[in-house]
Amino acid sequence: MNIAVCVKQVPDASEVKIDRETGTMVRDGVPSILNPFDGYAVEEAIRLKEKHGGSVTAVTMGPPQAAEVLRHVVAMGVDEVMLLSDRAFAGADTWATSYTLGLGLKKAGPLDLVICGKQAIDGDTAQVGPGVAVNLGLPFVAYVRKIVDITGGVMKVERLMEDGYEVVEVKLPAVITVVKEINTPRLPSLKGKMKAKKLEITPLSAGALGAVPENIGLAGSPTKVVKIFSPPPKGKREIIDGTPSEQAARLVGLLRESKAI
Repeated sequence: MNIAVCVKQVPDASEVKIDRETGTMVRDGVPSILNPFDGYAVEEAIRLKEKHGGSVTAVTMGPPQAAEVLRHVVAMGVDEVMLLSDRAFAGADTWATSYTLGLGLKKAGPLDLVICGKQAIDGDTAQVGPGVAVNLGLPFVAYVRKIVDITGGVMKVERLMEDGYEVVEVKLPAVITVVKEINTPRLPSLKGKMKAKKLEITPLSAGALGAVPENIGLAGSPTKVVKIFSPPPKGKREIIDGTPSEQAARLVGLLRESKAI
């Protein structure tokens, strides 16, 4: 199987801070990591390669430093990488990002399967996976928690739902997004780290992809982020003192007053 995985470099969520003056995210001095959900996608792609043969290609869109996440996934076991990097891509929303990734994936093809993490922790939209599927003209299944079987060009999966799961069959090639229940990502191996260290990554520009200028970056984004801010705390707060039994009695009284119980 020829499999592609979409990955993204994101700020470490534990270190994210917001500039209260500008309302924007402070990125200076904040370490970047592989989007955690993409780690599950990479692991599942490698497992499928180990079971069915073939190769795995990781594709990312971002600034030149995004090459570091590609080195990380190569150390895990990915075979090929593709870095889509151009100033023209800056400011892309999920629509423009999906379009750009779609161009890269077409260049990486032909593919049997494209796997994405369910969402990125910096945007939390879960829109890029289905957007990629639309741009590639392929069937799509979201929130896959298990790949049950692949036989005769048909893949059977379990899709996570709020109250259980569904069993879905999809004809390949297809695009899926996966959830963390699907596996446990492996650690990079020493051999993989050595391969990643020697890896030469040549970025692909908008021109190399044949991108339409009005479809990429800020110009190609129907949505714009006007401001990022932390919402102010709501409601009054009260610290309850006393022994555990006194605190419990007071808490029950407050809940009854508010008609919560």
